[in-house]
Amino acid sequence: MRWAPIVSVFLVLGAVAGCSQEYYDERGKADAPVFGDRGEDSPAEVFDFPDGFGNLATKCVGPGKRAYTTTKGSVSIDEDVVIIPANAVLVDDPTCPKH
Repeated sequence: MRWAPIVSVFLVLGAVAGCSQEYYDERGKADAPVFGDRGEDSPAEVFDFPDGFGNLATKCVGPGKRAYTTTKGSVSIDEDVVIIPANAVLVDDPTCPKH
């Protein structure tokens, strides 16, 4: 069975649910709640970019899989601020455990 399509669907659904304006935790983040608080919450490696650019985070997310995700960014055009949406990509990574 190929995991990429399945995991990709869950990442997209998680990203959409995580954008909810109705749920904020004690940190002020609108992260999607994890059923039974059993989520895998190991830290991600984070790369900071200058203001106006989305930061990048990466970590292993499944057997032989790595996720890369960005925060939203923004750019000023004339007097308007345009929000650049966050992105997520899932790739094969032989350095990730295959448990």
